[in-house]
Amino acid sequence: METSALNTLEQHLLEQLTTPPTEVRRLFHGRGRCWPGLEQLTVDWLAGQVLVSLFKEPSEEFLVELNQLLETLTASVVWKNSGATSLLLQHRDRQGSPMELLWGESSEYQDVVENGLTFKLDLGRKQNNGLFLDMRYGRDWVMKHAEGKRVLNLFAYTCGFSIAAIEGGAEHVVNLDMAKAALSRGRDNHHLNKHDLKKVSFLGHELFKSWGKVRKLGPYDMIIIDPPSFQKGSFALTKDYQKILRRLPELLTEKGQVVACVNDPAVSSSFLIEGMETEAPELVFEQRLENPPEFKDIEPEGGLKVLIFNRQ
Repeated sequence: METSALNTLEQHLLEQLTTPPTEVRRLFHGRGRCWPGLEQLTVDWLAGQVLVSLFKEPSEEFLVELNQLLETLTASVVWKNSGATSLLLQHRDRQGSPMELLWGESSEYQDVVENGLTFKLDLGRKQNNGLFLDMRYGRDWVMKHAEGKRVLNLFAYTCGFSIAAIEGGAEHVVNLDMAKAALSRGRDNHHLNKHDLKKVSFLGHELFKSWGKVRKLGPYDMIIIDPPSFQKGSFALTKDYQKILRRLPELLTEKGQVVACVNDPAVSSSFLIEGMETEAPELVFEQRLENPPEFKDIEPEGGLKVLIFNRQ
């Protein structure tokens, strides 16, 4: 990261905060590599809490000047008029991903709104706060297409897709994730949105040891696959994704749909398209969803890939 690029960051944030978002949003996305010298820095608006994240440890000089910039920002008229309540700096490359409170008063938990839905975030306790903002269009697509459907949400995390599906009128959603704490937060998120939990199941299991349970609760009209790139001891994207794809036909209804996601910059859409052609050829690629405009990437295949497949 380059100190010479910090003026660009300051001007961008002043512009964004002049008219602050009404919902949770990414304010600055350096990881899209459209801002030279700031590739490892992002800034998010979390219902008034502003979170600056460093994905790689910068030089001491950069860190000093970044802190000076942020101190100046919080003294500006734009900041004072924005309604911001706190300024946080997270060092994601350090052990435990520690969070510093630079200004204001912060809460360990923060409720945010996206597309009219409420999600509870954890701030300062984990590397990820509980909602991946670049998946906004994916959740919106699911909400618009879930009515009357039985949905399987694999690698459910805090159940963002499940929230969207139930809000969109899904008949039932099965959430599977080996992290039971994440599923518990998903249950909280459903409560926040006043959803009927009789329509939602939570399976705290490792997928590859649970096919019997998953199949028993099917078949499904929609299957969502949003795995991590790597999960120690349980999942490696380029090795294990195909194992999921080949199981899809036995889990889907005759006109079932699949939402398959990849968020590894080194893995392109063709990995999924070609993998589906090999493992489940009756599932035909329909479209790749656009990413939100604030997640612009210098390389179209470098950001999140959300692909829709229909059973033919």
